Amino acid sequence: MIGVVDYKAGNLKSVDSALSHLGAEFLISDKPEELLRCDKMIFPGVGEAKSAMEVLKSSGLGQAVREFALSGKPLLGICLGAQIVFDSSEERQTECLGIIPGKVKRFSSQMGLKVPHMGWNTIEHNNINLFKGVKQNSSFYFVHSYYIEAQSQGNIAASCEYGLNFTAAAVKDNILACQFHPEKSGEAGLQLLDNFLKLY
Repeated sequence: MIGVVDYKAGNLKSVDSALSHLGAEFLISDKPEELLRCDKMIFPGVGEAKSAMEVLKSSGLGQAVREFALSGKPLLGICLGAQIVFDSSEERQTECLGIIPGKVKRFSSQMGLKVPHMGWNTIEHNNINLFKGVKQNSSFYFVHSYYIEAQSQGNIAASCEYGLNFTAAAVKDNILACQFHPEKSGEAGLQLLDNFLKLY
């Protein structure tokens, strides 16, 4: 059973549609005890880091995500959910969950590119199991004004160019974090989600 974290900041409809399409057994829940009983966790999110962290702290869901990450069971963070598993975000100077070492920084408006980075962009990945069957330079869908800067090169699973080279996906043991939206990224995104369903 896959638990999808509902903390009022998730792109839940598209995640629901993608998992249903893949025939996955899942539940969407805002109850920590239900989510902790699941075999895998998806931690989606859109919106603003500070307000999301406030909800996570007050509801106990942030602690549940931390506990799940430490349990060794597969956890997939998406977009804001991917950013929140890092140490901190420049978005209103937010302290995050600190599960993967690194920071979340804002794209500079001085790059001459539109912020947010929005739409399709290609990634280069390092062939971990999550990307099995996903061709190099496949396109994924992004919507973000802030980007992940993983502290260790060893945690970078995929990278993307948008004015600078940033971490498009990160990995640490059982934890995976995707800045892009696999559930909105067509066949390549569905392949990635299917790979996640088949982990362990």
